[in-house]
Amino acid sequence: MYPENTTLVYSTWTPRASRMKGVDNVVWFGGQAFYKEYFIDLFNEHFFNRPKAEVIAEYVRVIKYTLGDQNPDTKHLEDLHDLGFLPLSIKALPEGSVVPLRVPVMTIQNTDPRFFWLTNFVESLASCELWQPSTSATIAREYKKLMDKYCIETAGEVMLWFTALQGHDFSMRGMSSLRSAMLSGMGHLAGGFVGTDTIPSISAAEYYYNANIEKEMIGTSVPATEHSIQCAYGDDMKYLRRMLKEVHPSGIVSIVSDGYDFWDVIGRVLPALKADIMARTGNPIVDKVVIRPDSGDPVLIICGDPDGKTELERKGAVEALYDIFGGTLTEKGYKQLDSHIGLIYGDAITLNRANEIFSRLKDKGFASTNVVLGIGSFTYQYNTRDTFGYALKSTLCVVNGDEKQIFKDPKTDNGIKKSQKGRVAVLKDKDSFRVVDGLSLNDNLASDQLREVFRNGKLLIDENFSDIRARIASAK
Repeated sequence: MYPENTTLVYSTWTPRASRMKGVDNVVWFGGQAFYKEYFIDLFNEHFFNRPKAEVIAEYVRVIKYTLGDQNPDTKHLEDLHDLGFLPLSIKALPEGSVVPLRVPVMTIQNTDPRFFWLTNFVESLASCELWQPSTSATIAREYKKLMDKYCIETAGEVMLWFTALQGHDFSMRGMSSLRSAMLSGMGHLAGGFVGTDTIPSISAAEYYYNANIEKEMIGTSVPATEHSIQCAYGDDMKYLRRMLKEVHPSGIVSIVSDGYDFWDVIGRVLPALKADIMARTGNPIVDKVVIRPDSGDPVLIICGDPDGKTELERKGAVEALYDIFGGTLTEKGYKQLDSHIGLIYGDAITLNRANEIFSRLKDKGFASTNVVLGIGSFTYQYNTRDTFGYALKSTLCVVNGDEKQIFKDPKTDNGIKKSQKGRVAVLKDKDSFRVVDGLSLNDNLASDQLREVFRNGKLLIDENFSDIRARIASAK
């Protein structure tokens, strides 16, 4: 359907808008995983390394019985199979770059004039795979910024190490697929955290981004009970006593406590087991009993419900635990639970609720570092490609040897869908990026931050996960 004698199509991948209030910069992440998984591994295994006749027959069958074309043209695919690789050039910003909206993070074009159609042939595949890791990394960064802010205000910079553990990825069981959990989970880890129960994201960081769990901290978790374990006992005293005295007499352990009556666990069971808990070493990193409520309004459960029926409910979990186990004052003068005891809450957490939890704890005189938040699918699954308006759009083509700068600017739109025009370059001014468009293919700006990362079936730049993390962490 392209004009006759089209020889090149050039497109950009751009976050165009934000549906998250106050978030106007996005993290670019996930490209390398995509190129490796699909443009190299998948196409090699399922296309180039299979017999051409078999591949073409499969294509003909699908087109025949889905589009009704009884004799579809296959020469373009036969030629591609004969070539043996994807004739594409991809340029991208370094992963981990934090860019303003409407700044393209990746461009793609064909390198062989016969395959001009290939650029946007892969549009749906790229759109499907690329938006989620960037979106989750962006959201994780917002959580990390929030946690850093309240940590500095209530605990001091000496406790900033804790915030990497304060946001724990609980999302896997609520994601749409294993791959979405893995991609989103990598975004969580890249965005500033090491706490995760999405274990495949750790393996993915090794496979796609050269991480090595033997030499660096990529992701970590702790032994933790679940509701089937608690409910199997039917008696919370027996349950907690066995967990603390027999199964995990030392080391860190997370104990879900709301299977029946969370406030009974706080008011009756924990005081009875206080001596056993306080007999542990109390190392805040490797030896702590972490109590996990998991139902109700997290703000009210953690910080207290003024309309609660009991004194414990009105105080909230953090203050109630402080009454039992005591604690210290941070350098900022806020109460910090004794190092033998901790709290994690992982149900229905959002950025707004996290902010409210930390704000209310601060108002009560408690440091934000008294609680770990489990960040689940309510945060990472309730998003789409439109959360940050990602789109792959063509901005330049070559027809009959002439460059045509093309763009999309629908009159029925509010301006969000307006694309760049022509070839683009991304420049960096101090701590921010900006786009220059309207360029021709031969316009080369030495300061262009877009680097060629993939060409003709080969990855040209193979980034390390640690470097990506460092870029995100250092971004303003």
